Amino acid sequence: MASLSALFDPELLQRYDVPGPRYTSYPTAPQFTPGFGEADLRRVAAASNGDPIPRPISLYLHIPFCTSPCFYCGCNRIITRDKARGAAYLTRLYREIAMASTMFDRDRDVEQVHFGGGTPNFLDPAQIAEVIDVLRSHFRFAPGERMDCSIELDPRFITPDEVGELARAGFNRASLGVQDFDPAVQQAVNRVQGVEQTLGIIEACRRHGFRSVNVDLIYGLPKQTLEGFECTLDTTLQVRPDRLAIYGYAHLPQLFRPQQRIHAEDLPSPEQKLDLLRLAIDKLGQAGYEYIGMDHFALPGDELARAQREGGLHRNFMGYTTHAESDLLGLGVSAISHIGASFSQNPRDIGSWEQAIDAGRLPVWRGMHLDADDVIRADVIQSLMCHGELDFDAVGRRHVIDFREYFRDALARLAPLQDDGLVEVGEGGLRATSRGRLLLRIIAMCFDRYLTPAAAPSAPRYSRTV
Repeated sequence: MASLSALFDPELLQRYDVPGPRYTSYPTAPQFTPGFGEADLRRVAAASNGDPIPRPISLYLHIPFCTSPCFYCGCNRIITRDKARGAAYLTRLYREIAMASTMFDRDRDVEQVHFGGGTPNFLDPAQIAEVIDVLRSHFRFAPGERMDCSIELDPRFITPDEVGELARAGFNRASLGVQDFDPAVQQAVNRVQGVEQTLGIIEACRRHGFRSVNVDLIYGLPKQTLEGFECTLDTTLQVRPDRLAIYGYAHLPQLFRPQQRIHAEDLPSPEQKLDLLRLAIDKLGQAGYEYIGMDHFALPGDELARAQREGGLHRNFMGYTTHAESDLLGLGVSAISHIGASFSQNPRDIGSWEQAIDAGRLPVWRGMHLDADDVIRADVIQSLMCHGELDFDAVGRRHVIDFREYFRDALARLAPLQDDGLVEVGEGGLRATSRGRLLLRIIAMCFDRYLTPAAAPSAPRYSRTV
C-alpha cells in the first residue's frame, strides 16, 4: 500500500485518464446481443449441470426501487415511495426464481446470495426474509461458513433492530453507501445522511454477527474538498470497516439523467480529483488496509485480501468476490447471469421484465456465447484485474496456445505502458508495477479485442479510468 502512495504520479494518471471498461465481465455488456434468448440460457444451464464435480451457484437479486434519487447515480433504479410496488415486484420475482431454479440440478450448492439495487432495503426485513425463504425452497444453500449472504444497505432507511432481523434471516455481509459525510456535498448530490445514523448501522451489523462490512465512498463529487473528504475518511476509519470501495465519480449526464442536476462547475478539477484519490490512498495505507484492485481496499484479515494472496480472487458483476468457481444467476430487472461460457441479461425496463414473467418466460433480453478467443482473453483480463500479473506459460497450457504469438498485437500495445513504468514484461510473464496497479483497466484494455481501432467507431462510451 505504501508503495502505491510513493509512486503516485499525477501527470501519468491524468494522461491515462481515458474512458474504458471496468471489466466486471469480458466481453463487456455492450457486446451482448438480442440474438441470445431464453432457449440459449436453458441450453447453457443444462450443460453446466454436466460437470463431474457440480459447480456451486451464486445468486444476484436486483431490487430496483429507491425512495429518492441520488444525483450521482448511474444504477438501474425506479424512484417511488409506493411500498406496494415492492410487494408486486416480489410476486413476479418469485415466479422467476421458480422458473430459473428448474434449470439446475438440486445437488448444486448455492454459496453466495447478494441483494443489489436500487435500494434493497426499500423492502422491509420481513419481505427480505421471505425472499430468502423462497430461494431456500428452490435451491440448496451451502452450510455454515461456506455461505455468503450479502446486501447493499442505505443507512438512512434501516434501523439497528432491523439489522438484527436481517441477521436472523441469514445475512452475514453488508455494504453501506456513504459517499461523503460533508453536508455541502450531500446537499449537492441529494443524499443527506447523518454520521451517527450511519455509524450506528455499522455497529449494529457487528453486534449481530455480520462477518464483513463494506463502506462505499466516492471521490470527485460536486463541492468536494480535501478538508471535507479527509474528515469523511477519518470518521469512516474510526469504525474500521472490513472493506472500503473508493469510487471515482463518473460524470456522464448524457447517459444518466439524474446527473444533469449536478452543476459541472461544482465538480473538482482533474487535478483536485487526483488529490482526493491520493488522500484516500495515503489514509487507507496508514490505517493498514491492503489495495485489492481498481477501487477496493480491505483489512489484511478480510477474505478478499486472503483470496488475493492465495490466488482465489475473482471479479464479476458483483465486484470483487471469493467465489471464483461458481455460475452466476441474475434475477430481477436488468440482472446479468454468467453461466458456463455465456452471458445473459434481463430487460432493463420493468415493463418488459413483467411481460416476460406474466407470459411464463424467462426474461432474457440479450446475451452472448463466448467463442474460444473470448474465453482466453477473459482468463487473461481476469488475472490482470484480480492479481495484476500474468504467467504466459500457465495461460498457454490452459488454452493450448503460444502466448507470445497469440498476443503479439497486445504485447505491442503494452510497449508504451512499459516505457511509462506501468508494467514489467519478461520472458515468462508480466506484472503491473505499483504505479501500474492504479491503472489495471488500462493494462487490461491492451488485451480487449473489442477496443481495437477498427471497432472504435461503434465502441460504447465508458466511464474514465481514474
